[in-house]
Amino acid sequence: MLLAGLVGACLAGSGSHAGFAAAQTLLNRKAPEFKRRDLNGQTLDLARYRGKVVLLNFWATWCAPCQLEMPVFAAWQRQYGPRGLQVVGISMDDDPALARRSVARLQLNYEIAMGDERLGALYGGVMGLPTTFLIDRNGVVRAQFQGETDLSSIEKQVVALANGP
Repeated sequence: MLLAGLVGACLAGSGSHAGFAAAQTLLNRKAPEFKRRDLNGQTLDLARYRGKVVLLNFWATWCAPCQLEMPVFAAWQRQYGPRGLQVVGISMDDDPALARRSVARLQLNYEIAMGDERLGALYGGVMGLPTTFLIDRNGVVRAQFQGETDLSSIEKQVVALANGP
């Protein structure tokens, strides 16, 4: 029953490109800053990435669309990282061991920290997964994607931001 509820939450936003109303309030506003310990015990400070384009992805191990898009984000980190992209993953799992296993299995090459309800609330209430925010070099949220999204549409915006000033 719990698993069915979690899968339902993951799929709740599927197909929605623009996102839900609460997160829309972040568009064209400064991204909420936060500091967390990453899965290696180092400090992940969002402010440290000012000057880079940040793809901030909220995900969980039980979310099938999340598991499909994360290797693509790792490829983008390799491809667009030299142009100023930094992918940051926020696992919404309760157990860091689950997140660590997924990171190893998917061979992710970007920082991952653990999230919680409080961090999700800073970003308008992360109600379904995956939820992804694109943040420009000045720390302003320029796009938000809720649920399973056409990755080519995200990539176009990543490229536009990475090529911009």
